[in-house]
Amino acid sequence: MTHEQFQDWLNRYVEAWKTYDSAQIGALFSAEAEYRYHPQDEPERGRDAILAAWLENRDDPGTYDAKYHPLAIDADGTHVASGWSRYFETPGGDMRDEYWNIYVCRFNDAGECTSFIEYWIQNRQLRKRAIDEIVRKRRAEAGQPQA
Repeated sequence: MTHEQFQDWLNRYVEAWKTYDSAQIGALFSAEAEYRYHPQDEPERGRDAILAAWLENRDDPGTYDAKYHPLAIDADGTHVASGWSRYFETPGGDMRDEYWNIYVCRFNDAGECTSFIEYWIQNRQLRKRAIDEIVRKRRAEAGQPQA
């Protein structure tokens, strides 16, 4: 798979996420693909399991966006992409979270992904804001003064 073909696959990946179209999602992965949302996770195994996981955990329409680009293609067929995923309070609203991602993928000769592993890191400022909000709520529930 060339750099351009990998970019096309990444663009189709984002479009499939935005539409949750079963045919678009299924076309991305081989029948025996393994998909890990985190490198330490047990993989979703097989196209049907990947499709079911995507459709079971939908994000609300218009509350997310993403952009990914090829970073490297190794001679052994490993493809690496980097990019970001952003989540918004409401469609067109303020950003509530952001992740910087690395995808490590392998493909078959048909251009279907056979192995997908996601590495991610959350935006530090947004994570701190979320933690501060959790602490504030717990203190309020416990009747403790706010810091």
